[in-house]
Amino acid sequence: MENVIERIDPQLRAAAEKIESAVAGIVWSDQTLPAIRAMLAAMNPAEPLPDVMVEERMVPVGGDNPDVKIFIINAADGQKRPGILHSHGGGTIAGSAYLSVPRLQKLARDEGWVIVTVEYRLSPETPYKGVIEDHYAALRWMHANASELGLNPDKIAVMGESAGGGNAARLALTARDRKEVPLAAQILIYPMLDDRTGSTVKVPDFIGAILWTPQANQYGWSSFLGMPAGSDDTPPEAVPSRQTDLSGLPPTFIGVGALDLFVFEDTEYARRLIEAGVPTKLLVSPGAYHGFDQLAPDADISKEFAAVQMSALRSAFK
Repeated sequence: MENVIERIDPQLRAAAEKIESAVAGIVWSDQTLPAIRAMLAAMNPAEPLPDVMVEERMVPVGGDNPDVKIFIINAADGQKRPGILHSHGGGTIAGSAYLSVPRLQKLARDEGWVIVTVEYRLSPETPYKGVIEDHYAALRWMHANASELGLNPDKIAVMGESAGGGNAARLALTARDRKEVPLAAQILIYPMLDDRTGSTVKVPDFIGAILWTPQANQYGWSSFLGMPAGSDDTPPEAVPSRQTDLSGLPPTFIGVGALDLFVFEDTEYARRLIEAGVPTKLLVSPGAYHGFDQLAPDADISKEFAAVQMSALRSAFK
């Protein structure tokens, strides 16, 4: 840990030591998962803002799937504003859309946008097919109800962090293939894109040492896939990095820290998007670990990260 700390941006070190103290000794397993979920939920105590409207709604998913809950932020009938379909992080196994609401309310208020965030089913209770359908149902509903939401149906971006970034990438691929909902952009914040990272694909010891580790990634992906991470027969539709064709996707922003476990898969995905002709902006923040922008939002590097992300969104919505 001492050697890793030396590689971290000085303004991010205190937050790194704090989060490492909180998660020290975690063993990722089905037996420990309830306690992990409770711990992560307790680390996000913010309450929704009183001055930005939030509405809960249940959206039909179809088939044998239960309806999915969404939170609609800053809707206003009669307008035609840009909108974001958001997916929360948590390694596919934890987290909650509700916990993202205060942060998304601030974004919606400051920019005048409509945001829908999805309370998708978690793994291992729900493997990847159900998670894909939860997100797609929310996106299709958002597009179909654009007038009610005060939304421009041609200016919808998908966005997410970590596992949510992987969900956003998966959703962009699904929307491309089903050809029902056009997307203006995909905003992928240190996205979880490749089940092989940390299992069959190794990384240097100082990569992925803070918060989201190779062992956590193996458990998260294995839970999501319903099979061991890195398996030869992993279905490509579940793993964005295993998709052979990335053409036809919307303009993309990918941001990741240089010490994040996902740095190599994220930069490779950006390279492949560029190769496929997709307008792509990539930001790799030196000395930054997984989740740094949320753990230390006042650090200069976190502010820069947020500013570049916002520039990408504003450009997509012009």
